Amino acid sequence: MTANTWTTDRPWRGIMVATALPLRDDLSVDYDAYADHVRWLIDNGCDGVVPNGSLGEYQTLTAEERARVVHTAVEAAGDGARVMPGVAAYGSAEARRWAEQAAEAGCGSVLLLPPNAYRADEQAVRAHYTEVAEAGLPVVAYNNPFDTRVDLSPGLLARLHAEGSIVAVKEFSGDVRRAYEIAELAPELDLLIGADDVLLELATAGAVGWIAGYPNAFPASCAELYRAAVAGDLATALPLYRSLHPLLRWDSKTEFVQSIKLSMDIAGRPGGPTRPPRFPLTGETAAAVRAATEKAVADGHH
Repeated sequence: MTANTWTTDRPWRGIMVATALPLRDDLSVDYDAYADHVRWLIDNGCDGVVPNGSLGEYQTLTAEERARVVHTAVEAAGDGARVMPGVAAYGSAEARRWAEQAAEAGCGSVLLLPPNAYRADEQAVRAHYTEVAEAGLPVVAYNNPFDTRVDLSPGLLARLHAEGSIVAVKEFSGDVRRAYEIAELAPELDLLIGADDVLLELATAGAVGWIAGYPNAFPASCAELYRAAVAGDLATALPLYRSLHPLLRWDSKTEFVQSIKLSMDIAGRPGGPTRPPRFPLTGETAAAVRAATEKAVADGHH
């Protein structure tokens, strides 16, 4: 078993898709469509799912909806270890409650942003991860300094890992140089690709997983790309990466939720609308996403 392969004892590895959440025209959650989507992703080469991340519009969900999404994912996946819910919340106590709910539902791990109610200092960050880890599930840290204004630096990640608070990090800073510093400071901390458009760079730098956006629309092609990249098969990976990159880069843009849902619609998947404050793409942005998606379809990606 290679280090970048999903296993029940390391269920955060491999391709874990940050799932988009299908909404009906009245913006209610279509749980049946979501269950079908989770099954389809796994059937097409993905290892598991990450519900209630930003791509799943967790900030707009009621507590009841958020809990039901997790239960729906666990049932559809057929193995709770394949489900890594996002448990971000304004307060550490609430994040811990979501982690406890994930444990009760049978999930294998959770994904946790640093405190995002304000720009937390290191002491607050460390206390936050310590508290959520006490729920008992492995915690994957999510470094997104753009949205949280809190940077989980390699040094801070190493300290969190040494304290037993985290097992891995979803690295979304876009700075691929960090992969090497993280490996030096915390060699046992698993590095997970956190942005689709640096997949090849982080895979070749030693990443053992990918928390992914665009497999929502093209799971089989993205799975082929990931597995070739982590295996060092550049003859396969590089042409796929070049072909898909016009799409993958939208995962790192402000409009990533709408972009991926639009791509899903074009690819024949139930993407659908987004809840406010997100509104449908228009103008040049919509045209660019549509053109890249239609080219991907024409190129045979699926």
